[in-house]
Amino acid sequence: MSNATWHKTVCNLCYVNCALEVAVEDGRLTKVRGDKSSPKSQGYLCNKAARIPYYAHHKDRLTSPLRRRADGGFDAISWNTAITEIAERVRAIHAVHGGGSFALYGGGGQGNHAGGAYATALMRALGSRNTFNALAQEKTGDFWVNGHMFGSQICHTAEDVHQCDLLLVIGCNPWVAHGFPNARDHLNHIRKDPHRKLIVVDPRRTETAQQADLHLAVRPGADAFLLGAILATLIERDAVDRVFLAEHAVGFEEVQAALARIPIERWADAADVPMADVERCVDMITAARAMTVRVELGIQQGVNSTLNSYLEKLLIMLTGSFGRKGTNQLHSWLVPLWSNSRGQAFAPTGDEVIAGLLPPNSFPRAVLSDHPDRLRAVLVDSSNPANTVADTHEAERALAALDLLVVVDVAMTETARLAHYVLPASSQFEKTEFTLFNFEFPTNFFHVRAAALPPLPGTLPEPEIYTRLARALGVLPGDNVLAPLRAAAQQSRTAFAKAFADFMADNRAVAPLAPFVLYHTLGDTLPDGVAAAAPLWPAAQMSARRMPAAVRRAIGAGPQVSDAALGDALFDTVVGARNGAAFTTHGYDEVWSLIEYPDRKVRLAVPPLLDWLGRLDPSQLQSDGCYGFALAAGQRRMYNANQIFRDPAWRRSDPDGALLVNPGDLATLGAADGDWVAVQSAHGRIVVRSEADESMRRGQLALPHGYGQAYPAADGDRLTNGPRVNLLTSSDHRDPIAGTPYHKNVPVCLELATPQEAADAEAASRRIHGG
Repeated sequence: MSNATWHKTVCNLCYVNCALEVAVEDGRLTKVRGDKSSPKSQGYLCNKAARIPYYAHHKDRLTSPLRRRADGGFDAISWNTAITEIAERVRAIHAVHGGGSFALYGGGGQGNHAGGAYATALMRALGSRNTFNALAQEKTGDFWVNGHMFGSQICHTAEDVHQCDLLLVIGCNPWVAHGFPNARDHLNHIRKDPHRKLIVVDPRRTETAQQADLHLAVRPGADAFLLGAILATLIERDAVDRVFLAEHAVGFEEVQAALARIPIERWADAADVPMADVERCVDMITAARAMTVRVELGIQQGVNSTLNSYLEKLLIMLTGSFGRKGTNQLHSWLVPLWSNSRGQAFAPTGDEVIAGLLPPNSFPRAVLSDHPDRLRAVLVDSSNPANTVADTHEAERALAALDLLVVVDVAMTETARLAHYVLPASSQFEKTEFTLFNFEFPTNFFHVRAAALPPLPGTLPEPEIYTRLARALGVLPGDNVLAPLRAAAQQSRTAFAKAFADFMADNRAVAPLAPFVLYHTLGDTLPDGVAAAAPLWPAAQMSARRMPAAVRRAIGAGPQVSDAALGDALFDTVVGARNGAAFTTHGYDEVWSLIEYPDRKVRLAVPPLLDWLGRLDPSQLQSDGCYGFALAAGQRRMYNANQIFRDPAWRRSDPDGALLVNPGDLATLGAADGDWVAVQSAHGRIVVRSEADESMRRGQLALPHGYGQAYPAADGDRLTNGPRVNLLTSSDHRDPIAGTPYHKNVPVCLELATPQEAADAEAASRRIHGG
């Protein structure tokens, strides 16, 4: 008879973070199912989530702090030794070079965010605001545009997919990659409803494009030309929503003039999209009652990425597809996942700090430059820049050059292999966690979850790791100093609020460490051991003050809950619900309150981007004859996720991370489906298994992300499974504003692998997969 118990948690494989129930038997996850009680995902489960036990239990988990030896090997050491030695080295570096020489890389992986608050707080206490993470590898161009158009980089658009009658998907494949709640269900609803339509813009005939009413197979790297042609056609027809624009936007005249100068047919030809299809797309847009636009990395990591994001927003605004049911919206935050930092610059590289983040493409230069403020010490939390930063060799050289590299992770990642100290974290299912990708409108959700598994012996959750470091550095008050606060928390929330305010006023140097103070005081009073969620308390107070009506609707707070008590009521709702909870419910007409400009109007004209648009020339699309293929480096597939999955056995398909290539291109090469081929760029060469795929355009290639990880084989050797795609990429092939890499358009050539390369690759594959 099974002794399994079921626990509520979430999926950690994409930022939608669907709610799950997991069966635990003898300390191990054994089954996964969708949580039907979740108010957000309502039992939805995709094929990837069912394989989560492979994340939690595998041979590469860390169970002891490690210190690197001079020969590159590692010794297991005690937690006390590790914390003491790290603190000594931090103090020494700080004394000579100051807080600006420190940086945080990461701060939480997918669905693994509670520790990020503590890592960030520790960096702030050291005097550093330098943060690199995956968002700055992908999204900061979009954040920059939002800052100019909506008044703050924290403003972020959402999609009302379930209410629209036209879904326009650009540069993404939600059938495989999801990206919004219950994605496949909604795509099926659209496909079956004759009154709803789907347009997909993608070079490849993706699984989503196969369901579309119109697929615009844009030339790789030509998205800006296609979007410009569509917008110019709207202007030419005078098919813009002038009533909407007059009421809710400024700057239309400048935008109209810039778009009117676009040679529509020439740009459509540059995008390799028939003019008839551009016209049909505009017909469908103008006929729609409510259009919502869904975009992703296909344009956000494509050529002209920041400009792409701007043109996408113009398409939404000029058609009035905003602030109504079934259109795009802004969304609320309980805790913003990024910040607003317009106009700041990072001195060692000259990069603009966008949303409080620095571009990973600049990380090697930030370490290896001769600037006096260059980085010398880095804390890597739940991230793997040795695999994910462009130009792997240069990233590894920078990591190895640091005076101090500390990695906090669950496994021996490629970055951990270069660290001075590796600290083993508990997995996402062994500790309190919450997810910060809360992008829904009109109702937005937050999900705090308790541990489903006992922690692996020798591991610690991040709040405990950073508490030990903070205390060893002497920046966090001891338990005796915090005792009165702890007593006030046990007495009442009102007593705690006063005691906390007085404590922080009297101890201003502790202000950056507020998450730790809350964790060790208020945290003791929270249900199910979710003390790590205590830093959400001030966020709940702020949300209640900024959006009282929306909070009241979401939590069902009646008149008996005073305005003063609303923040506590919201906090208790969020931390008390194991299946997630709504924290705001807005009316559609309230979306304008989320715009940060005082007049609540959208700024359409962004001069640097209009200038960029005016400089676009189809001749820029001419390919280099030496590197005539366009590689999408980092494609999402049925069985790849992010760098947290390391066990190759989790993949039910595509074990080697094959290169997708049009059969015609493969035949021209003289290769057959499944052969080993070589992909060569100006920066590197990798040997990969080929897969003939009719959905690919001629001249287009695709490699997946989430591979290139070393894992213990059956005989104990560490073997790398699949392509390390960033051996091919360049940190200079990037957006000029945001520094985001053009990973979806990497110029490469395709060659037959040599007989020796093919033999070596086949042997390694068989060893890894047991063939």
